[in-house]
Amino acid sequence: MKYQQLEQFISKPRLDRFLIACGNSKTKAQKLYKINLRVSQEPYPLLNLFEIFIRNAINAQMIVQFADADWIVNQKAHFMSNPSLSRSRFQMRHSVQNAEAAIRRKGAAVTAGKVIAEQTFGFWTSLFETHHFRLIGGAPLTCFANKPAVENRSSIAAKLNDIRQFRNRVYHNEPICFLNCNPPGIRTGFMTRFQI
Repeated sequence: MKYQQLEQFISKPRLDRFLIACGNSKTKAQKLYKINLRVSQEPYPLLNLFEIFIRNAINAQMIVQFADADWIVNQKAHFMSNPSLSRSRFQMRHSVQNAEAAIRRKGAAVTAGKVIAEQTFGFWTSLFETHHFRLIGGAPLTCFANKPAVENRSSIAAKLNDIRQFRNRVYHNEPICFLNCNPPGIRTGFMTRFQI
């Protein structure tokens, strides 16, 4: 595929990042883009599994916290509607309501399991944000039973945010080949592995 065709399909602004990184060489930018796609495949399965594992672990702790297997549906009127969440415009409650509406549009019955499956990774990581964390008694932290004593809500929230940002770059075909976009502990060794 010629560079102009790639630019048409991918978009000029997206491809310009690669072009600038390659000193305005279209040939090198096209190669770098293709390499970035290949490198993005490596962490994809791990990120996918991590998202499922963290979702299920948090869900299990929330079931215990609320003594309710349907907490995600039932808490819309409780903690998700707490006045302290007005600054976030009750984002979690709206996320659950949107999931319920999407499930109904498919003609399916709304169940807690289906609502849980519809939630984004950001939904789950937001439970570590201070305003949610306090309302739910710190329940998500219990997912990390073997965490070192120095790890707390703040440090775990920061790490989850880094993972979420990296995950979004991979899932949305953003460049991961530039040094400043990889979270701590996730290194691709990109520039040393490939000749552009």
